[in-house]
Amino acid sequence: MKQQYTKLILLFSGIILLIFTACNNNAQEPKKDVPPTQLDTISMEPPVFKTTYRLDSIQNKEHLDSLFNDFSEEDAKLVYTLNRIDAYRVKPGAKLVIPDSLVKDLNVYAPFPKLMEALDSIEKTVIISKRIQAFALYENGSLLHWGPVSTGKQSTGTPSGLYYGNYKAKRKISTIDQSWIMPYYFNFMNFEGIGTHEYTLPGYPASHGCVRMYREDAKMIYDWANMWELKSDVVVQNGTPFMVIGEYDYNDIQPWFKLAENQGSNDLNKAEIDTLKVYAQRYKNDPLNFKFEDLSDQDIVL
Repeated sequence: MKQQYTKLILLFSGIILLIFTACNNNAQEPKKDVPPTQLDTISMEPPVFKTTYRLDSIQNKEHLDSLFNDFSEEDAKLVYTLNRIDAYRVKPGAKLVIPDSLVKDLNVYAPFPKLMEALDSIEKTVIISKRIQAFALYENGSLLHWGPVSTGKQSTGTPSGLYYGNYKAKRKISTIDQSWIMPYYFNFMNFEGIGTHEYTLPGYPASHGCVRMYREDAKMIYDWANMWELKSDVVVQNGTPFMVIGEYDYNDIQPWFKLAENQGSNDLNKAEIDTLKVYAQRYKNDPLNFKFEDLSDQDIVL
């Protein structure tokens, strides 16, 4: 009996020892390497701003007041800009295209592409689109700013083509009517007397050939664009290129009014972009667009 009791004690002790050893081995067993969580390194494009538009017909003064009472001053300015019109011209009977999303960055509503590869080697470019009644400023192919314009009416249209900034004046008096004062004038067609300047915007082409703008836009071009360089009244260096494109359809509604049905109706089309490519190539082939400091060492032959 005593021997059996001793055997049981030894057997029990052995079992306890085996369990303790197994647990100890598990505690000392190194953990397997777990691969760290892999972050998605694929570069994400910034979100594209999208909004829908509605076309409102202003029925009466009460309708107009109720519409703009909901807008801040900045919101109202954006609506006027998108409609190429001055605030005082918005009256009962007028039509307005209004975006459902109102943000401060005007460039998100731009009818011009953010990048224009054909212009990437040109330091500064002014684009004026007669079809969509808007202008854009590009720096090395990147959109800097855009805004509304009023180009020449049907009988005195603004000619399309590649031109250059010539001279400017903070205050110019029209040769057609001396009562017309043109602040921040920047000429780009010398003999025709056509340039950009501040003047009223009615929401359609209405000028005698010049390109009307809001004051802040005209001033921006006045400060930003380069004039020609003259020596003995001869042009030795062209100014900033002004590229006038597109044709306004006087028999159709304004392109921006169509945004309610087609968000691409107000954008530059392929034909207009192709025209800009042609103008850009002409610019590059013009020797008056080169400065000595623009040339690399490989271009200089001694």
